[in-house]
Amino acid sequence: MNIAYWIVAGMLALFYFYAGTLKVIRSRDQLRPMMAWVDRIPLPALRALGAVEILGAAGLVLPPLTGTAVWPASAAAIGFVLLQTGAIAVHLTGEDRRITLNVALIATAAVTMWLATGP
Repeated sequence: MNIAYWIVAGMLALFYFYAGTLKVIRSRDQLRPMMAWVDRIPLPALRALGAVEILGAAGLVLPPLTGTAVWPASAAAIGFVLLQTGAIAVHLTGEDRRITLNVALIATAAVTMWLATGP
């Protein structure tokens, strides 16, 4: 793995680990100022989403770090692209139309996927 992968994947993993941890441990009231959409989905789904984000962050870092396989990192990046595509749909169907961060996360995950499978 090259340095570019570790920089991009590391930032993406830190973001998702942090966001996922917040979704797992904080209440709706604590999340609402940061995430206006939390009232629109059931609490168990919110907790599961957080767990998926934490596992995806681990998937970006652990397989390349241990040298076991390349495909789990690519799969995690693809999962984040799909996750953010769904997030954009949630934002656009609600009253919160801010999707700039979601688009940036899709682009970052796509670059991470490319770097994981690249030369």
